[in-house]
Amino acid sequence: MMKIKKHKKFLMMLIGLFVMVSLLSACGKTDADKEQGNEEKKKETIVFADAGWDSIRFHNAVASTIIEKGYGYPTTEMMGSEQTSLLGLRQGDIDVYTEIWTGNIVELYQEAIKSGDIVELSINYSDNKQGLYVPTYVIKGDPKKGIKPIAPDLKSVKDLHKYWEIFKDPEDPNKGRIFGSIPGWTADEVLREKIKNYGLDKAYNYFQAGSAPALAASITKAIEDKAPWVGYYWEPTWVTGKYDMTLLEDEAYTKEKWEDGYRCAFPSQDLTIAVNKEFSTKAPEVEQFLKQYQTSSEVTSSALAYMQENEADAKDAAKWFLKEHEEIWTKWVPAEIEKKVKEGIQ
Repeated sequence: MMKIKKHKKFLMMLIGLFVMVSLLSACGKTDADKEQGNEEKKKETIVFADAGWDSIRFHNAVASTIIEKGYGYPTTEMMGSEQTSLLGLRQGDIDVYTEIWTGNIVELYQEAIKSGDIVELSINYSDNKQGLYVPTYVIKGDPKKGIKPIAPDLKSVKDLHKYWEIFKDPEDPNKGRIFGSIPGWTADEVLREKIKNYGLDKAYNYFQAGSAPALAASITKAIEDKAPWVGYYWEPTWVTGKYDMTLLEDEAYTKEKWEDGYRCAFPSQDLTIAVNKEFSTKAPEVEQFLKQYQTSSEVTSSALAYMQENEADAKDAAKWFLKEHEEIWTKWVPAEIEKKVKEGIQ
């Protein structure tokens, strides 16, 4: 009888020990699961600013592809103008702004930096231009296409008053037409004031195509028709990469002239990458990557030309860039991230 009781007691102890080990194991798995879940929750969506032009969309796509494939963060974009995008960056609604034309929003940008609301990480590129352009054949002609010079002495913005009849507005033949900037862009305000202060408003109507694609289409149509065209454009773009365009000269930039009604050329400027002040906490490893991000106007133009010629979107162009220009982007990331990105875009 005593032996039976001892066996029962021993058996109960074994059962108890088994239950305890099972519970501890289950708890361990639960903690691990929770830890994994928490890790996944840390991968918050990174929001990029889409301020309305193709080159920023391309750079967003390159950065987001590297971030998604290499670092495991989901990404998205928020559309807006230059000013509203910067405001969104300051407020934290936007995390990353990959192509800030700092010269367009000098005071707003400097104020945002000084306040500490945003942090500048890198200069994406600085070999850019913007202003009033004409197809080069307007000045020099194009013998191959049978085009003679239309305005051989046209050199500067201020010369335009002599040539308004060449750029005649089809809806108002008593004036010429200058194609303006996109509504909402800082350049729109600059050009309106500049044209007025240069007295060009007496000879020209300021016409807005309404969107970047519509503005590009107006240039394409003029070139296909071998017709004159004058208006706002910028570099890098697929248009300036594909067509021979001439930027009209202007008064040399000075701060005084710029602040006195934009009576000079657009300032040369750094196109920077900046993030919200909290980004270093949200995604510190991604911040380190963005600090290394640097391209050029030439590289950007080639990507935009690829998009145009192949009817590709920004994501397609990003994938093309990552495959064609490993010598550039692999310098931005550690080897293990490089490997993940390469595997992710196959």
